[in-house]
Amino acid sequence: MLMFFQSTKPTGNGAGPLIFKTPHHVLSALAGAVLGVVFSLPATAQQQASVEPALEQTGQFIETISVDGNQRVEPETVRSYMTIREGSTVTAREVDDSLKTLFATGLFADVSIRQAGNGLTVTVVENPIINRVAFEGNFRIDDDDLSAETELKPRVVYTRARVQSDLNRIIELYRRKGNFAAAIEPKIIQLPQNRVDLAYEISEGPETGVASIKFVGNKAYSDGDLRGEIATSESAWWKFLSTNDNYDPDRLTFDRELLRRFYLVNGYADFRVLSSVAEMAPDGSEFFITFTVEEGELYTFGEIDVQTELERLDTEMLRGLIEIEDGDDYDASRIDDAVDALTFAAGTEGYAFADVRPRVRRDREAREINITFSIDEGPRVYVERININGNVRTIDRVIRREMRLAEGDAFNRVLLSRSRDRIRSLGLFANVEISEEPGTQEDLTIINVDVQEQSTGELSIGAGFSSDSGPIGDLAIIERNLLGRGQFLRLRLSVSGDRQSLDLRFTEPYFMGRNLSAGIDLFGTESDFQDESGFDFRQTGGGVRFGFPLSEYSSLQLRTSYVREEIRDVSTLASLAVRASEGVADSHLVGYTYSYDGRNDPEEPTGGFSFFFDQSLGTPIGDVTYLASETGFATYYGIADDFIASFRLDAGYVFGYNGEEVRLNNRFFKGGSSFRGFEPSGVGPRDLTTDDALGANAFAIGTAQVTVPLFLPEELGVKGAFFSDFGVVGLNDDDDQFIVVGNTLTTTNIQDDLAFRASGGFSVFWESPFGPVRVDLAQAFIKQDYDKEQFFRFSAGTSF
Repeated sequence: MLMFFQSTKPTGNGAGPLIFKTPHHVLSALAGAVLGVVFSLPATAQQQASVEPALEQTGQFIETISVDGNQRVEPETVRSYMTIREGSTVTAREVDDSLKTLFATGLFADVSIRQAGNGLTVTVVENPIINRVAFEGNFRIDDDDLSAETELKPRVVYTRARVQSDLNRIIELYRRKGNFAAAIEPKIIQLPQNRVDLAYEISEGPETGVASIKFVGNKAYSDGDLRGEIATSESAWWKFLSTNDNYDPDRLTFDRELLRRFYLVNGYADFRVLSSVAEMAPDGSEFFITFTVEEGELYTFGEIDVQTELERLDTEMLRGLIEIEDGDDYDASRIDDAVDALTFAAGTEGYAFADVRPRVRRDREAREINITFSIDEGPRVYVERININGNVRTIDRVIRREMRLAEGDAFNRVLLSRSRDRIRSLGLFANVEISEEPGTQEDLTIINVDVQEQSTGELSIGAGFSSDSGPIGDLAIIERNLLGRGQFLRLRLSVSGDRQSLDLRFTEPYFMGRNLSAGIDLFGTESDFQDESGFDFRQTGGGVRFGFPLSEYSSLQLRTSYVREEIRDVSTLASLAVRASEGVADSHLVGYTYSYDGRNDPEEPTGGFSFFFDQSLGTPIGDVTYLASETGFATYYGIADDFIASFRLDAGYVFGYNGEEVRLNNRFFKGGSSFRGFEPSGVGPRDLTTDDALGANAFAIGTAQVTVPLFLPEELGVKGAFFSDFGVVGLNDDDDQFIVVGNTLTTTNIQDDLAFRASGGFSVFWESPFGPVRVDLAQAFIKQDYDKEQFFRFSAGTSF
């Protein structure tokens, strides 16, 4: 008897052998299928197949299983995938199962099983192997991004199902980029040895923009107000650098959440987004988006209360920490702030597991939200394990050493939040997310730290212009995560109209595995002060530094350096005070810097303060002996959205000891960016005979500033600020009106009034695609007659 198992349809004229095949059809119970086919055949075929019910019931002994048609796959591999084995009794159902199993491997385009006597012959047609995958016609998405989305790669088995899956992925990727008209056609190029090249021919089509965004049901806020709160924006010609002016369904979902947050912050506790509909234009070039909202009523805060049975907590004190008063407009974010403040306060009293729950009682008739904050001691939970995910290059310990929690510690949400801030502040990751999941026991938790690495190496070539320094060029090689160890390395060359510098800096943030940073600096600088003071200045040297934290927010840095400084090319018309400082001097410096950073955000603070105190001592080992001290304090306060008030005060004093005066280059020269409204070195002691700035031994300069929005589209990155700079600069060693040059006593005409100066104006900051741009317009309204004023100051630069 001879039988085939390949296809569900009889072949030939019906008198041939039975064939069963499953690449496109799933077989039903094989016995029923066989009987159905048998009944449709001529008598000879019926007689030939009449033994099959017996085979179905009793099976047949199979001695051998041979494999035909295989090229890459070994026969033994084919047999291993089958559910039947040599030397066993086989039924038709088991043959059916083997067919399905072989097709499920994805290795074969066709499979047939032929029975001959007591043996089975398995004939296979292998799927080709992909030699190369190419993308043609793609401009908006590069090859690497497309390849990352597809499953088919070189040396992977080709199947039509995988091609279709990859097509869907690529189309979805283009839709997220706003190209809804993108069309993709896969092409197969046959190669010898059953290999193929796979090419995706891509027609990206026009970018699908957003023609309009409208809102239905809004009464309290205009369409323009709401458009400013969502991420999606309407397309416009000047938004050629924006990526939010095309349609993205995921972004539209995010927009719904942004609207909800906006209304909850502004008192509308019942707000709902009923629908968000995106309609495509008939030509497929743009979308029309409509949000239907239900604002509800405006609520205010009602009664605010704190309840706790924890004995060390004072409810009156806790109530004072909640910055919510009866009658204030409802703001959901202020409830979260109150929970954080109460949790932190309970933690400082020793209740690390405090559970703060706000119970909200809504009075719809009075339109009030009454809240009772209940504080209980929650169950003790400990950290079972900390998982670090997503760090491909950065080694684990760089991240773990920033965690304020360790495995086995009592869980503390405040410390967990601080850990996230510390990891973010490393500047090594584009995104940092920390989540929790239950541990193996009820009192254990697992912390997952998910990071997304970003490029930390940089080869930058910068160019720009400053009204102070003229053209500026900059070449820098920077690596902020050397060898994945978090080490910092920078080699930088900077050239401008009046300054050239070269410096090499290396920092190991955890020296010898301890919480101690160590670094080495080598530098050389040449500066042109001919316009300001009639001399050139050259400085070369090197130093080492060490730093360590004193607390969670404060640190101390110690340093020492050896510097050679030269005042050279002094103009014959320069001040006698300048000419007396001409020459070379070696300095050995030791110093320290104490800093405290209590800002709520290191980049764009809206609250908190920062402080530093710095001292440098020129020791008798060198040619100059002096002590220079500087300090600075800054505080920030968010007035409203995008309105930020800040105040800064900087002061310094330098004096010589061992009977020496302070050398010219060690004095303070203020003006330009440090005191707007005045030229660089334009304020302070000056020799009126030669009009040379001589520098000051003391200064105190304050800045009051209010950053304001300019009501331009947010994606332009333009901000403004009203400011006032004020202070004093003076106390020059040469204010006794005479100086010794050689053996000659010569008088000078030095003006050194430690007088109050003040200026005010407006600044514009633009984070342009080509680099930062800054414009200062300042007017000095309290000044001395000999000060040098500067109304307009501009600087810009770029890196590429």
